[in-house]
Amino acid sequence: MVTIKQIADICGVSRGTVDRVLNNRGNVKPEKKEMILSVARELDYTPNPAGKALAARKTKLLLGIVMPSVGIEFFDIVIDAMKKAEKSYSYYGMKVEWHLTKGYDVDVQYKALENMIDRANAVIVSPINDDRIRDIIKRLTDNGIMVITINTDIEGSTRHCFVGTDYVNGGMTAGALMQMIGHGKLNIGITLGSLKILGHKLRLKGFEKIVDSSKNAKIIAVTEDEDDDICSYDRNTRMLQEHPEINAIFAASSGGIYGACRAVMAQKRTKDMTMVVFDTIPSTIEMIESDIIQATIYQHPRRQGQTAMQIAFDYLVYGIQPAKEKYLLSNEIRIKENVRAYY
Repeated sequence: MVTIKQIADICGVSRGTVDRVLNNRGNVKPEKKEMILSVARELDYTPNPAGKALAARKTKLLLGIVMPSVGIEFFDIVIDAMKKAEKSYSYYGMKVEWHLTKGYDVDVQYKALENMIDRANAVIVSPINDDRIRDIIKRLTDNGIMVITINTDIEGSTRHCFVGTDYVNGGMTAGALMQMIGHGKLNIGITLGSLKILGHKLRLKGFEKIVDSSKNAKIIAVTEDEDDDICSYDRNTRMLQEHPEINAIFAASSGGIYGACRAVMAQKRTKDMTMVVFDTIPSTIEMIESDIIQATIYQHPRRQGQTAMQIAFDYLVYGIQPAKEKYLLSNEIRIKENVRAYY
């Protein structure tokens, strides 16, 4: 088995320099880094799992988790999976620090991530798509901290990998599904958490792509509901009152779905409204079984949490880098007849 010492001897550098390069820790000159990686590839170097695990148990490993998840049922499932993994991985000395917040306040998320610098070894974040968050992610990765984005990504960042779904495809799937389910001319209202969240923005883009190519569907209005049911009820009520011609609603995020459904019910529009949404949280299942929602698209919240934690664990304990940049889970359609079979 090839060792770090052998690679160091061939490259004429210290074992510490090779270790930093292979484990993506600290700054090494680009030309030296490329030489070390090239030699490691040529010699087919692989880390010693047993040795890595033993070393990890003697080291304090901190994983920071930063998510705007409070009040969003979808994230309860993600977090449940992550907490189970946390319990399993604690044997290896991996400690998890949770920063769970409500809403999409950039300052709040920035401070939570800044708090990880010089402390964390890895961070899992559901990021707000903002320049300040991009900047703090770069500071984290420049400090040798692994950054994994979960459920939604961020444009132009230095994060190591993303775990979630193909959001454009999800929006396109929803647009096609709505036209298959709906009848006659569709005048569509869209409700989503926030355009500051890249995933929501990309779902809207995919949905628009399908609808814009149709002669029988038109987007009438878009409202942001902050993934909050009370806010969603108020804003969707206003949207329906201002645009009574709306006969279809697409919910591009799960946080405000129940509020949107209550708005439809309050306006006595349940009989002539087509609704396509995301996720299979309990309140959404209730609305599907009550025939308020016709279909939902499932995005595997439990697997998202498990996958992100596994990537962080493999890196922290075994020094294994992510195998790919994006870990994409499939968008799957659920209707009344199968929604509980997978819950």
